[in-house]
Amino acid sequence: MNILISNDDGIEAVGLLTLAERLSGEHAIFVVAPDREQSASSHSLTLKRPLTVREIKENYYSVDGTPADCVNLAVNGILKKSPDIVISGINHGANLGDDILYSGTVSAAMEGLLLKIPSISVSFEMKRSIDFFPAADFVATLISFLKKTGIPNDTVLNINVPDEITKENPSYKITHQGKRIYDNAIFKSASTGKERIYTIGAQGIRFETDSESDFNAVIKGFVSITPLHLDMTNYASFEELHLWKL
Repeated sequence: MNILISNDDGIEAVGLLTLAERLSGEHAIFVVAPDREQSASSHSLTLKRPLTVREIKENYYSVDGTPADCVNLAVNGILKKSPDIVISGINHGANLGDDILYSGTVSAAMEGLLLKIPSISVSFEMKRSIDFFPAADFVATLISFLKKTGIPNDTVLNINVPDEITKENPSYKITHQGKRIYDNAIFKSASTGKERIYTIGAQGIRFETDSESDFNAVIKGFVSITPLHLDMTNYASFEELHLWKL
C-alpha cells in the first residue's frame, strides 16, 4: 500500500519515525509532517501566507504549517499519486474524549477523510512507557486487516494505545468518544500592573464514568478504536427543535 504518514508532534518525533520504520518494510511510505510541534492546532489551515516544503530525505518532507496543511499539500501538491491510506501519528500522548476537538493528530486524519482517503489517527498513552514499537506493531496488524476489509465510509478510526500494550495480539475495544471533566482549566501564573498571565491546561483531569468510552478502555489496558466522522449534527435534538414556534 501507498501510505501517507503525518502528525502534530513534528517531523522528528519518535512516534512518527518509529511508525514509518515499522511499516516501510511492507509498504511504500511517504512522510509529510510539520517542521515543529503543532499540538492542539485542531483543523486549522494556513491561508494567509505561503507554505515552505523541505525534502528532508527521500519521501520525507517537512512543512512550516499545521497537520491539516501537511495532508492537504501532500495529496494535492507533493505526492505524484494519491495515497491508499493516511495515518496520523503515533502521537505522543492519548487523544481521548473532548481532546479530539483540539487534536492536530486527529485533524490530520480528518483532512484525509475530507480528501476522500481512508484515514486513521493513532496515539500512545505514554504515561509510564516511551516504547512506541508495540503500538507500531498494532498499527501494522491493523493495516494488514484493513487492506482486506477497508474502513467504513465517512469514518476516521481514532486509535488510542495504552502503556500496557506489551503482549502479542493485544486486546482492543470498539468505543465511543468519552467526556472529560475539567477542573481548574485556567491557571493564573502572574500579574504585573494591568497585565495578567494565564496558562490554559487542566490541572485535575477526570472523565465521566462510562464502560463503553475510549477513556475506560485505555485505563483498563485495551486499545481503543473509536469511529469518528465529520457530520457534527445532533440528530437527537431534531424532534425537540421541530416543536419550536419562532
